[in-house]
Amino acid sequence: MKIELEKQEHNVVKFNIEIPAKDAVEAYNRASQRISQHVNIPGFRRGKAPRNVVEQHVGADRIKYEALEGLLPKAFQQAIQDNKLDVISQPTVDSYDFNVGEDLKLTATVEVRPEFELKEYKGLTVDVEEYVIPEDAYQKSLDNMLDRAVTYELVVDRPANKEDLVKFDFEGFTNGEKIEHGDGKNYTLDLAHSRFIPGFAEQLVGHSVGEEFEINVNFPEDYHEEKLKGAPATFKIKIHEIKQKVRPELNDEFAKKIGFDNVEALEKDIKDFLQKDKEERDRRKAELAVFDKILADVQIDVQPSMIEREEQMLLADYKQRLASQGFTYEQAVAQQGEDEIVDSIKADALKRIKNTLVIDKIAKLENISMDANDMQGKVAEMQSAYGLDKTEVMKQLAMNPTMLSSVSQQIISEKVTDFLLKNNTMNYVAPKADKKKAKKAE
Repeated sequence: MKIELEKQEHNVVKFNIEIPAKDAVEAYNRASQRISQHVNIPGFRRGKAPRNVVEQHVGADRIKYEALEGLLPKAFQQAIQDNKLDVISQPTVDSYDFNVGEDLKLTATVEVRPEFELKEYKGLTVDVEEYVIPEDAYQKSLDNMLDRAVTYELVVDRPANKEDLVKFDFEGFTNGEKIEHGDGKNYTLDLAHSRFIPGFAEQLVGHSVGEEFEINVNFPEDYHEEKLKGAPATFKIKIHEIKQKVRPELNDEFAKKIGFDNVEALEKDIKDFLQKDKEERDRRKAELAVFDKILADVQIDVQPSMIEREEQMLLADYKQRLASQGFTYEQAVAQQGEDEIVDSIKADALKRIKNTLVIDKIAKLENISMDANDMQGKVAEMQSAYGLDKTEVMKQLAMNPTMLSSVSQQIISEKVTDFLLKNNTMNYVAPKADKKKAKKAE
């Protein structure tokens, strides 16, 4: 077998492969035999028809195609191994010249991992914008705890305010017609956290139990139901019940109810949580900053097809996240504009690819690899995250090579990131916003 390589632009390699006639004929005959075993040819038992009869029955092109399926994997494997190519895609046949009895000539292309020079990645000083815990963070966390423990009391002597829960009947109309599924009985709405049409909850404020009245609103322009987008609507309302929130007092009794010895222990837990959150945010910022620093001095020619595949994956992930939040891609486009979304995904795709290539290169240079303990640790994380037992996680990984590869890449990525944070100096600086404030103060 003769193999010649031609380097193309954008990290594409072209194979010129010549397979001896003897090997090609043997593959052609084997393909003919296999086909004859699976087709009915009048006058012959399956697998017994001679080659010329099989050719007449199914056509020589079909036999050639099946012969190629048997020849190409070995040919490609040899080409890749002999030339020590780091391929990132399956080879694609561009053309072939297959005349039975003659040498088989074909051309194919394959994408290879981009080659690039990695400059300094150790001993760097990296500026990192430090995360500053907001001044009201502690109070907000405490308020959230108290809010989760609120009780509700009936209101009998006043109208509803914006913090109340209101139970009511409603019936909606638009253009004089009743809105399908636009009514409800004894519906309870938290006026402070309403997901109704904008302006709906606000118009319940100031009304008392027993009142019957109407409110007027407009459906949002991006409403999920086409005929109601932007439409004016009137709702008939009857209030049955108003409840006010009663927030518990912050004392030792409350602290004990939610699992703490006293108020001091509760307050310490909040402060510890905020500090841990800060440390995690600072680490994420440091990770991004160190990779940005390294990538600034690296020139990588990433092939368009590689970027396109990453874009498609990121877009699918984006749509899935939207769906999990109850939104559609079309709604996101209406709010942000498709150009903005697409441009953001393209930028993220290119950056992710470059980060991965740099990670892989550093892993090779520093002999960073994955061991059994690393995989066990990651399996434990997956157990905790998805509520699966160890056996089930290992089964899923064994059955899904793509998932296993992804987990392995994640482990290597984390180990390389740890290496970079340990071998570079993180210089934490004030956030830009704070710098501006400081300048104004001067």
